[in-house]
Amino acid sequence: MGNIKGRGSPLRHHPEAVEIDLIRGLFHAFAPALVMTISFLSAGLVILNRTGDSILLVLLILGAVASVARLVSAHLIAPIIHAEGVTIEQARYLERLFAIPYLCFSLVLGLFGFRLLQLPSADTHMVAAALSLSYCAGVAVGMGSRMWIAVPSMILALGPVIAAMLLQPDFLYKLSGAVMAAILLSGIQSLRGKQNRSADDIALRIAFSHLARKDALTALPNRIALREWWEQVVASGAENKLVAVHYLDLNDFKPVNDRHGHPVGDALLAAAGKRIARTIRDSDIVARLGGDEFAVIQYDIVNADDAAQLAARIREAITQPFSIGALTLKISTGHGFVVSRGRDEALEDLLALADKALYTSKQGGEISQYEAVETITRRVA
Repeated sequence: MGNIKGRGSPLRHHPEAVEIDLIRGLFHAFAPALVMTISFLSAGLVILNRTGDSILLVLLILGAVASVARLVSAHLIAPIIHAEGVTIEQARYLERLFAIPYLCFSLVLGLFGFRLLQLPSADTHMVAAALSLSYCAGVAVGMGSRMWIAVPSMILALGPVIAAMLLQPDFLYKLSGAVMAAILLSGIQSLRGKQNRSADDIALRIAFSHLARKDALTALPNRIALREWWEQVVASGAENKLVAVHYLDLNDFKPVNDRHGHPVGDALLAAAGKRIARTIRDSDIVARLGGDEFAVIQYDIVNADDAAQLAARIREAITQPFSIGALTLKISTGHGFVVSRGRDEALEDLLALADKALYTSKQGGEISQYEAVETITRRVA
């Protein structure tokens, strides 16, 4: 990736996500590839009809096969590479599958142009230059973010044409070949800057997207991220999975905030969030809903006892003293939860019921469960 992994670049925080997005960008250039295929075949058929050259016929057939393979692979791979959950290994594999026919067509196009320049007609020479240069321009636009494909493609397509021009006895041909070589070199150099800018732009977009889903104070997921997690994990998961939704707040937080100030209160919230996060499994999620309120979702539990045990662990963790600067602070938590087969339930409904259980716990001083183990749909107001 060049220097885009520098210390100040956001790319270093999301390198794999950036690379996946760069690979996905390869599959937005279907129309230019189709135009190039039509142009190559049309020009080739016209010239073949005029010359009857057997070498051109072979190259035309090979180019047609490679070009069709290029279009078909792009069409088949595009929905796979744009699917959610694609790993970097899968993305790189799909990229290699896409690159094979792309590079093959580049080579055939270069050899086709080389052969045209060996023919005596100046018209065919003009066609060779036009096809190769227009192809390289398309590569720079559509493939510029992946230099390992773009640079070889440009060299394969334009290199043989440049060589054929330099071999011509006419000085103007040699001059044209030199100019095309300079254009190729400058184009390769400009691609480096384009790749760097594209990667940094993607990294910034990913970083901002992550920030929009993260609570700035505690660094926990926020309500938006919680909802997205629910849709991805629970709503699209197995039907028979039990889910526990916990709703909790911090008792005595407001007096601490009022007495010691917001900086101490903010530090206390962040510390409490970390303690809650340490009590859950990797398959669960904790989010800050706002103020001193948090939500925890347990996915795929055995029964309601699992939820009750987690609630007890959270309560125990929060009741331990907090050291905030020179202060030692003690708080507790109000905690309610609801257990349901969550795939067919709305997250907001479950949160509302867990909040009711939280209110009940405040009245009795104990963790409260909203009794809804099998289904709660009928109980939602």
